Amino acid sequence: MLLRIILSEDDIRKVTIDNLPETVENFHILLKTKLGLEGDLVVQYQDPEFDNELCNLSSISELPKEKATLKVYTKTFTTYNTDSTLDTASLSSTLEEGSSGGQTRQLPQPFVIPAFSFDVELKLKQGNEAYHKDGSLLDISKDMKSDILEKLAEAMYVHNPYPTRDEYDCVAQALINKHPCLKEPGSVNGWYCWKFSLKFKMGNFRQRLRVAGCPELKVNTRTSSQTGSKKLKRAKKSEVNFLPGFPEGKTQHDLDIERSVLVSEMKKRKVDWRQIDEMMFNTFSLRRKEIVEDEPLVAQVKERWPALFSERQVEAEFARLTSVDLKGSLFAGLDQYLERFLELYKTKSGIAGLTRLIKCLDDDSSTQRKRTVLLLGLPHFLKEDPSHIFKTVEVSIVSY
Repeated sequence: MLLRIILSEDDIRKVTIDNLPETVENFHILLKTKLGLEGDLVVQYQDPEFDNELCNLSSISELPKEKATLKVYTKTFTTYNTDSTLDTASLSSTLEEGSSGGQTRQLPQPFVIPAFSFDVELKLKQGNEAYHKDGSLLDISKDMKSDILEKLAEAMYVHNPYPTRDEYDCVAQALINKHPCLKEPGSVNGWYCWKFSLKFKMGNFRQRLRVAGCPELKVNTRTSSQTGSKKLKRAKKSEVNFLPGFPEGKTQHDLDIERSVLVSEMKKRKVDWRQIDEMMFNTFSLRRKEIVEDEPLVAQVKERWPALFSERQVEAEFARLTSVDLKGSLFAGLDQYLERFLELYKTKSGIAGLTRLIKCLDDDSSTQRKRTVLLLGLPHFLKEDPSHIFKTVEVSIVSY
């Protein structure tokens, strides 16, 4: 198969592939090898159903049989650094890894126990051998236990600064499964005390980062003048850039000036969207600070950040916050159930609205039309009033 691959405006390559892989994941690996790329790829192809407009590749079967034009680029997500200096270089690198794409605010299942210091690993190896030989447990020192808990706290923080009770259970159990010599004598499950020690260590770890200036933790600092309970502000699932620090060399005043320029640009008759995109990217940390700390009303957010309410910036902000392509993930999830829903609709011949929608596919059975039919058919299928769910508007194109 012959591929025309667009990497950038001045880097377009021709690649020949003898046999296409069966999965998109293996196709990505093949492209990385052929093109010398690293990291997570986004692959788009020219879809003839949409006049050769680009669409994300979700299945190998979507590619034309003989030749195709692809656009390939690597996902890049900015890590927002603060001016604070963390305790160790190893912790700094660990936190940076946690800010990259693909991370979520949930601990992985099963949890992977990190490597400890060399001397601790050596003692654990000897302890595990003794345990498997005669069932004896390792007598650990206070320093050794502290080292183990510290490394576990670092590893947990990467995924979630505020772990749940079940997540503490998961980590403590994973520790004992990997190093059975650490089991607690007399304990039913062998890790009960490890769980509570880890909770205390995690609290101390957060406190150190809070003092060091970590924005995500400073936002939950409680002053002596505050009374009553304070709602804990924490990232929701997949919010990998919940409360980043300001970009290096930038102050809040600098970013607010750029925000003012952005507001002025949005008032123009012909908006420079490239400039808007750049300024919205640069001011992301200021915007998150205002939203998380001040919790403004929607009207106030719209006044200060009018560009945020455009379709392109909704998608961009979602990607900045979660490192996920909004439309891509939506369509991928929709396509997973597309054919099954349409078959289900066809069995409901007694519902007039569904019958009319299914007939629309006789003239146009493109993926886009199928998606439209699926979504428009849901209210009919659930016996709801479609007028309460969807609003139909006339689209007019205004030329300047």
